[in-house]
Amino acid sequence: MSSLKFGTSGLRGLVVDLVGGPSFAYAQAFFHALAAGHPGDRTVVIGRDLRASSPEIAATVAEAAAASGFAAVDCGALPTPALALEAMRRGACAVMVTGSHIPEDRNGLKFYRAEGEITKADESAILSALGAVAETGAPSAASPATQERGAIERYRQRYRDAFPADALAGLRIAVYQQSSVARDLLSDLLAAFGAEAVAIGRSETFVPIDTEAHRPEDIAFIREVMASGAYDALVTTDGDADRPLMADGAGRIVRGDILGLITARHLGVDTVVVPVTAGSALERTSGFRRVVRTKVGSPFVIAGMEAARADGATPVAGFEANGGFLLGSDVVVGHGRLAALPTRDAMLPILATLAAMRASGGTLAELVTSLDAGEMASDRLPNTPSELSGAFLGRLDDETFRADFLRAIGTPQAIDRQDGVRIELDGGRTIHFRASGNAPELRCYAEAPSAEAAQELVRWGLAAARDAMGGRSGA
Repeated sequence: MSSLKFGTSGLRGLVVDLVGGPSFAYAQAFFHALAAGHPGDRTVVIGRDLRASSPEIAATVAEAAAASGFAAVDCGALPTPALALEAMRRGACAVMVTGSHIPEDRNGLKFYRAEGEITKADESAILSALGAVAETGAPSAASPATQERGAIERYRQRYRDAFPADALAGLRIAVYQQSSVARDLLSDLLAAFGAEAVAIGRSETFVPIDTEAHRPEDIAFIREVMASGAYDALVTTDGDADRPLMADGAGRIVRGDILGLITARHLGVDTVVVPVTAGSALERTSGFRRVVRTKVGSPFVIAGMEAARADGATPVAGFEANGGFLLGSDVVVGHGRLAALPTRDAMLPILATLAAMRASGGTLAELVTSLDAGEMASDRLPNTPSELSGAFLGRLDDETFRADFLRAIGTPQAIDRQDGVRIELDGGRTIHFRASGNAPELRCYAEAPSAEAAQELVRWGLAAARDAMGGRSGA
């Protein structure tokens, strides 16, 4: 049984299930669905992350494009938002070969129309077309794609044209390069705005950086680096650089939704669209005219931004608990203008947060404290099949089971079933369970007045969920 499936960030699955025929078939199904539903230019731009399996899969996508009557343009290894920007510039579709933050034994495909990310309706069309596409092995001939290496430079120039040249002057930033596809670009951009960017932790093997559920080894490494007191902040991204990770001078990782909040305020955004996993401080202390909540996943955030713009809101932006920032409207930054880019981006929140910190005259920790955003924590049970997590979430819908399940930690006050089950507890706390859309995982999120209380809620939640599922997850 194949591990391949669509989640919140495109098609994902085990490399052994994706290479060769399957990647050819899914890419060809995308091109067939696009030709049927979105007639227009027959060009596709193709990019990839730095996983060992990505070049082979990208070559297969190019072969599928040729077989479908599309001209393939190989943009090489570059950030996902840079590829999306290039697709918008050309009026072309795009395919990014990346597994984002998941381990190297997995990979995936992210599909884009010329207007941006595909919708859930597009996903259904691809799956329908898949049934009519013969699954064949990748041809052995050389890739017919033409080479294009200017896309990453145009992405770099997007930010150089917008932010002031001295936006980060005087800051000393640790750039945790690991295997991020943006590792060199990130260092170069920080230096271009006046910061001293010190590269650390470069890896030639893939490092699965998750910007939301942090691995213990990543937390320990970041704390060790920042313990020297030599840096104002540490920055990095996930594998395809559409999600940022930042830590303050003491090595404390800043929540992704806080990075989004700081970025949106720095850009003067009027309306923000966020998933249910973002903290409640957005409504309580942010000062935005409107906050719109959606299901988890960039397609839902994008749909929310489109609806907000249709209602006359401007400027509009969206962001997720993982830190990915989506710019739904043009904004002015200093004396420059930043054009809309409605796809997840790590570079903008990193640059904007550091610029806001410098403008405040204080530290990143002081800037975060000034927001009075409360504390959140999250973690996951890996190796949890969807049928197990689905059955557990279904049981939480039962009022009797829910009350018994939560008895040890508090009394449920309100329930939100928009995505998984989010439960408001007494004492200003919440606990939220949902199945990951990208991997066989059950995720748990918690919000509480203190970091310790939030972390304890997550620890309790994962242990209790594992017990409720008969101990058959998280191995």
